[in-house]
Amino acid sequence: MKVKFATSNPHKVREGNLVGKKFGMEFIQIKQSYPEIRDEDVSRVAEEGARFVFDRVKEPVIVEDTGLFIEALNGFPGSFSSFVFRKIGNDGILKLLRGEKNRRASFISAIGYCDENGVKIFKGIVGGSIADKKRGVEGFGYDPIFIPINYKRTFAEDPDLKARVSHRKKAFQKLCEWLISGSKKA
Repeated sequence: MKVKFATSNPHKVREGNLVGKKFGMEFIQIKQSYPEIRDEDVSRVAEEGARFVFDRVKEPVIVEDTGLFIEALNGFPGSFSSFVFRKIGNDGILKLLRGEKNRRASFISAIGYCDENGVKIFKGIVGGSIADKKRGVEGFGYDPIFIPINYKRTFAEDPDLKARVSHRKKAFQKLCEWLISGSKKA
């Protein structure tokens, strides 16, 4: 089974396909842009994006949105993570947390699947903490500063770890299980 994935990020497609392969599914990247609504909930961003893209391509499609929620920063950058990364990057986040003892954070991924029945959302969450400095060279985005709970290495230091426990992996797994179960009513 092939599903269209509206994203400009090939890393997300690769991560989705790592999960999809186990279910006999393939996610095909399409570069259909969509307006990202301003909302603190990544699920709403994914839902509206999926609905917008489906209305244009008229085929089942997914849109994924992810947020990094840092406890000491009251959930910032949250659903604005991509924008914040482009503006201040990992160095900026580390600067904001300088001297902060509470470094707890979580990544939340929401995948919106839209077809003629509407939109269904699949979420994945991984808890962890923010490292005191960038570590590792693999992955993308906040991977060099995010350490999942019960581990000592960042996602950028250990891409196999990310493939096993990430927020996106969990969301894609839920989506794939739902799609192969035949429960396609959104």
